[in-house]
Amino acid sequence: MKAPLMQSRFRVTGMDCASCAMKIDAVARRASGVEDISVSVTAGTMTVRHAPTTDLAALRKTIVGLGYEVLPLERPAGAVENPATPHATAHGSCCGGKNHDHAHDHGHIHASGDHGHDHASHGDHDHAPHGHHGAPAPAADLHGHDHGSTGGVWWRSAKARTTALSGIAFVVAFAVDWFFPAMGPWAFTLAMLIGLVPIARRAVMAGVNGMPFTIETLMTIAAVGAVIIGASEEAAAVVFLFLVGEWLEGVAAGRARASIQSLTNLVPKTALLARDGSPREVPAESLAVGDIILVRPGDRLPADGVILAGESAIDEAPVTGESTPVRKGVAALVFAGTVNGDAALRVRVSAAAADNTIARIVKLVEEAQESKAPTERFIDRFSRYYTPAVVVVAALVAVVPPLVFGGPWDEWIYKGLAILLIGCPCALVISTPAAIAAGLSTGARRGLLLKGGAVLEGAGKITAVCFDKTGTLTAGKPEVTDVVAFARSAPEVLALAAALEMGSSHPLAKAILGRAAADGVPVPPASDAMALSGKGVTAQVDGRAVFFGSAKAAHERVALTAEQRTQLEALSDQGKTVSVLIADGIAAGAIAMRDEPRPDALQGLKTLTAAGIKTLMLTGDNRRTAEGVGRQLGIEVRAELLPQDKQRIIGELQAQGFVVAKVGDGINDAPALAAADIGIAMGGGTDVALETADAAILHGRVGDVAAMMDLSKRTMGNIRQNLVIALGLKAVFLVTTVVGITGLWPAILADTGATVLVTLNALRLLRAPGPR
Repeated sequence: MKAPLMQSRFRVTGMDCASCAMKIDAVARRASGVEDISVSVTAGTMTVRHAPTTDLAALRKTIVGLGYEVLPLERPAGAVENPATPHATAHGSCCGGKNHDHAHDHGHIHASGDHGHDHASHGDHDHAPHGHHGAPAPAADLHGHDHGSTGGVWWRSAKARTTALSGIAFVVAFAVDWFFPAMGPWAFTLAMLIGLVPIARRAVMAGVNGMPFTIETLMTIAAVGAVIIGASEEAAAVVFLFLVGEWLEGVAAGRARASIQSLTNLVPKTALLARDGSPREVPAESLAVGDIILVRPGDRLPADGVILAGESAIDEAPVTGESTPVRKGVAALVFAGTVNGDAALRVRVSAAAADNTIARIVKLVEEAQESKAPTERFIDRFSRYYTPAVVVVAALVAVVPPLVFGGPWDEWIYKGLAILLIGCPCALVISTPAAIAAGLSTGARRGLLLKGGAVLEGAGKITAVCFDKTGTLTAGKPEVTDVVAFARSAPEVLALAAALEMGSSHPLAKAILGRAAADGVPVPPASDAMALSGKGVTAQVDGRAVFFGSAKAAHERVALTAEQRTQLEALSDQGKTVSVLIADGIAAGAIAMRDEPRPDALQGLKTLTAAGIKTLMLTGDNRRTAEGVGRQLGIEVRAELLPQDKQRIIGELQAQGFVVAKVGDGINDAPALAAADIGIAMGGGTDVALETADAAILHGRVGDVAAMMDLSKRTMGNIRQNLVIALGLKAVFLVTTVVGITGLWPAILADTGATVLVTLNALRLLRAPGPR
């Protein structure tokens, strides 16, 4: 029997271009026992799925030899049974993908992660292989990349220093050539070598590890070849421009990385811990689950938790982009990084610092960035053949015209070397991951969490969306919609009904008590209260016998007039739950309640319909209630469905050629979420949501489904622009080089310039419009 696989994650510093990721990927795959690997340039992370016997120290040493710094992010995660998809590493291997059926209490989706199994970090099991900390210090000079922390100042990086040194040497060589022309070629050769030595060392290391066709190899051949044919000035210029381009890539990659990492800066560094009577300031990262903290008005919350005392408006905009502060009181969940409004709160910590909502969002996005989109996989495969093909073309251009047509050797070797530089695949390879990473980061900042490039790419292709009703299209809690007066006034009816419901935790009772409080109606005390199973409740209020229950039970007690019955039936036809109040043997009035649609549901559905998307409500609720909500929202309704019925309907839509998204609360929709092309979980929980579904909408706006599809379309549009830039520039310079219009240094601009343009174009997605 095959041993179960393990999973280890690493922070890789100095990786800031696509060819870096490809080199690391290729080297790691050759290591014994490595089953799969995911590398993200933007997140600066690497996830390795491997056998328990894999020598991780040796793997780290090899990657360090390529010029990167490799540090473990966490200990290897326990057994990962052979997953079905090649990029299962990217999301939830400990959690089993998306087929979990969570029987959580509806409405309590714990974002804090304190239930049962810890799937916040794939690897907090304590069994690090011995080699994990034994890798040698990185050879910082071997790779012109920044080995500082990912948040280092750009002009202090090793790459910036190398670029500056090469630039100074080039200027000095230019001056020498100006004043002492005979020494010019030697000065330019020396300037070229200052920049080329670290590049050549990386080329040799890559070649030794089985990758002869890297950008460093092409650069080294071109620069040395140029010196041999007497073009040392251009050789020095090419090396300097290459280093400038690489440095700019590093700056751009750092910006994309900082975009999502900046979320972690929202969490304050200190917290007020309430222990032994007096509060004291402690580091926020030292807080443990169960600690009690005090949060003053205007302070940011240092941890996820549950409010024990106090009520305040919580501004969640920094974390979710939700513009309106949310009123929260005792037992409500609050999240790290949000801002406490107008009152002091006592909060019990429900998640450690490494496991709070923001830390998990950042981690989920980083893992998602490692998961490759289909387009990215295709371009990776394409580039493996593209670069060797260009080397062959360059060799033919250099050799064939002089041999066959008697052309001058210097001229055609020069053109061959220029074509070699044009063949660098960097711009092409980074075109997709740069846009995908920027799209995922933008989504996360808007409360749209997508589990990887494939999901982001697929979201724009959706043609039908199936919504759950309760908690998705509706708020998930009933509200009083009508207070009908018969023999008593509306406020009296509400007061007596509230008196009977006082102390009950039933959702309908809470709705009535909430409405009474909102309307400022005083609730009289009730005595001798008694529940009548399936019918209602009776009690004595101010010496009067009062009954509050279903219309059918009320009709058994007193005769309702034809007009009253008509009114009650009309309310029922609207999908409302109607209860009748009887006081002293007379029908006093009635109260109608309904789980009302979310405020933005109608507009969100209209947006989808306007875009030509088919919308459908799939619910297990009774037909009358479902159709009442359906009429309000103008959506086709399928009611009284079991989970397997929802799954069957999704299958039927797919058979008709629809690309189907299923939007549910991620709790008991598992079969349907798994069956859909894309499962989207609705609500404020990252745990349940992201285990069960492919994507999650954190703040429950129906309109965010359209926003997610729009983000996908803009990202794919950006990728198409990037491919045009990358291939277009190469095609133009290929022609102009062969014709003899452009030479070596414009050729390096065709690659480096294209890479910088592609990365900057992708970063435009980070400035995407926020939630309206």
